[in-house]
Amino acid sequence: MVGLIGPNGAGKSTLVNVLSGFDRPSAGTVELEGRDVTRWSPSRRGRHGLARTFQHSHAFRSLSVQENVEVAALGVGAVAREARKRATELLEMLGLTAHAEARADTLAQGDERRLGVARALATNPRFVLLDEPAAGLPEAEIPELADAVRSVRDEHDAGVLLIDHNMALVMDVCDRIQVLDHGATLAEGTPRESRTNIDVGAAYLGESAVHEEGA
Repeated sequence: MVGLIGPNGAGKSTLVNVLSGFDRPSAGTVELEGRDVTRWSPSRRGRHGLARTFQHSHAFRSLSVQENVEVAALGVGAVAREARKRATELLEMLGLTAHAEARADTLAQGDERRLGVARALATNPRFVLLDEPAAGLPEAEIPELADAVRSVRDEHDAGVLLIDHNMALVMDVCDRIQVLDHGATLAEGTPRESRTNIDVGAAYLGESAVHEEGA
């Protein structure tokens, strides 16, 4: 579980778009398990185990929650019976079973975020890129989201790249943190190392965090 943090404009979402195929890099390559996928489409990357969520819901809003998850599974080649099975299991795991027949556009924000995770997991990914899943959520819903993020790793054995401004969430669930600033790596290490690094504190956590840590 890797956290990617940095100030606004650091390049976090751009990096995710490049990794997932929605943007092309002007230089360098993107590799997926040792294969050069730089010119692969997002859908081809998805079929080979790379899934992502978005800051704003890309769900089919007129379809039910169950149907949205089934469509994601069908998109990577699952047959209808398998798609239904995956959807049912994922909705139960993420606490969405009660909303299975509801239209996606009727969900509360927290449930909508969990639906995004369910749709990503329906593709049976090897790696999942979570782009600000906690954005706009009330603090009371963060623990449930943290459990959902952990389930991606623990129950689905998938690697996770988590981008979020909620530092409590990132520090809680991530094994390693990468810090971007102006498109370059500022620091990387464990949550504790990132929290105590003075450059990270000044550039992202704020000067007060540096002073408090050094006090």
